[in-house]
Amino acid sequence: MITLSNGHRFEYMVASGALAFDGKGWPWEKPLVWFGLIKPELFTVVIKSLTRHPRKGNLRWWKPWECVRLIPGGSINKVGLTNPGIEWWCEKVGPYLDFQKFPLVGSIFGERSELIEMAEMFNHFDFKAIEVNVSCPNATHDNQTEMIIRCVKEVKRTSRHPIIVKVSVDQDYEKINKELVWTAEAISLNSIKYELVYPNKKSPLSKLEQKVGGGGGGISGKPAQKLNWEAVEKMAVQGCLNVIAPRVMNEDNLRQVRELGAQAVSFEAIHLRTPWKPTQIIRKE
Repeated sequence: MITLSNGHRFEYMVASGALAFDGKGWPWEKPLVWFGLIKPELFTVVIKSLTRHPRKGNLRWWKPWECVRLIPGGSINKVGLTNPGIEWWCEKVGPYLDFQKFPLVGSIFGERSELIEMAEMFNHFDFKAIEVNVSCPNATHDNQTEMIIRCVKEVKRTSRHPIIVKVSVDQDYEKINKELVWTAEAISLNSIKYELVYPNKKSPLSKLEQKVGGGGGGISGKPAQKLNWEAVEKMAVQGCLNVIAPRVMNEDNLRQVRELGAQAVSFEAIHLRTPWKPTQIIRKE
């Protein structure tokens, strides 16, 4: 269990993008929400990451399979942060949300100045925390450790919300974990670059990779567990930030990551395969 500085406590999180921009699910998930098979209010839900300006990315609603595929045990995506931009969200989504019923975390991605501006815009909404996404595997960004640390510190000086930093296993996450101990309150892990999980193997999204560049996509689910959980254990041993373990697919995974030292868990790829499963897991707990 994680207790943030604003008093919000959580153990179960839904990762960015799994339940859309409002935390209530994508259109194809709405029937499951209506019938109670998905219960967003049981989780602390991270909304889909937003950028300062609209971003086309690679997702086309009429052919989503071009950038998202199911693979054995998980999924691969090369969405590229497709989103309508934070101004759209602040005007069309945020004012109509019940932040008391649905515990939400805002997620932002961008350059330093953009992150600061977006954090200030989010100050008008009652998020439980802000996730600073510094590790999207499908988007170009400054990957220098010192710059990441500086950006998160400047966001914190602007934001009235607790900060969660989202890193990747190909970054110096141990140093980030240590240096942000007085800035962020928790640390989570992003999907993993395809090339790290499947070196020298052609990506299922190779056609899109050839078209737009930027690697073979981001891996979520069981194939990413080994590398992600190694990072969870290392950061938990450091004892700096609260660690949120990703890639939890079943009850055995819960036990495993708790033994590694995780204080909370997040669900993501499981929502594509069996979107009712996280609700079932929590209810069994």
